Amino acid sequence: MKLFAPILIGSILAATGAAYAGEKRSKDDKYIIEKVGEPKSCVNRSQIRSTNVIDDQTIDFKMRNGDIYRNKLPNRCSGLGFEEAFSYRTSTNRLCNVDIIRVLDNTAGRIETRAACGLGKFQEISKTKREKTDD
Repeated sequence: MKLFAPILIGSILAATGAAYAGEKRSKDDKYIIEKVGEPKSCVNRSQIRSTNVIDDQTIDFKMRNGDIYRNKLPNRCSGLGFEEAFSYRTSTNRLCNVDIIRVLDNTAGRIETRAACGLGKFQEISKTKREKTDD
């Protein structure tokens, strides 16, 4: 029996910002990111509290114990950073670097799956808020 565990990031029904030319600011700009320990192949699904899509290639998995595992996908996943929503299926209680995520697209009130992308390894990180400077 396969388990289906959709993970929705933010409100996919919310309006999106207008497109503009130029560099988009990263969600990580206000943090100092440090790697902690060695990368892992898998995390326990039941321990995932929430997820945060950073861009088309980066997802942070926040665990119930407060740890954060960053997954840097081996390739860009078209639409992931824009939609900020994905789903996955596993046959076990583990989410691993061999598993596939599917970008969820909300068009006209219908949620459909789009790009299918492979996960990378899970690297534990720590995020420290940057102090504001008056430049």
